[in-house]
Amino acid sequence: MENKHMVPEPGTEGMEGARRATGVPSVDAAPGTRRTLHAVADPEVPEKASRRKFTADYKLRILKEAETCCDPRQRGVLLRQEGLYCSHLTTWRRQAQQGTLQALSPRRRGPKPQKANPLTKRVTMLEKENQYLRHKLKQAETIIEAQKKIAEILGTMELKDGNKS
Repeated sequence: MENKHMVPEPGTEGMEGARRATGVPSVDAAPGTRRTLHAVADPEVPEKASRRKFTADYKLRILKEAETCCDPRQRGVLLRQEGLYCSHLTTWRRQAQQGTLQALSPRRRGPKPQKANPLTKRVTMLEKENQYLRHKLKQAETIIEAQKKIAEILGTMELKDGNKS
């Protein structure tokens, strides 16, 4: 009868003898020896995939190599080795036919930066000046209104004083 509660040897925790997690024995392990498992890459998918960017030199090199392939299978091997698709070659050929090396270099994605309007600074300055002048006008109107009330009060007082004498 097999003992199901075996205590693992130190340093071999989580291992099934000399077997991989799949249950397949390791190829290079000699029978009866225990080998440590190598760290496996993180199987989780990254939160956001990063886009590959290819330089113009790389694109030209791959296009030249693809042109030297006389058999379609050789081209397929090249694409698999480089991790590319045939659509890459098609796009890069079209860009090369347009005749510019710059067309082969990666472009910046997203909205293009807006050019600064040279009048923006002037408009901001004029708006601040306008606000300042409105404030001064309001102060002047308040002062004038107060002066009118004072003059009215003093004028009525003079009339009352003039009637008494």
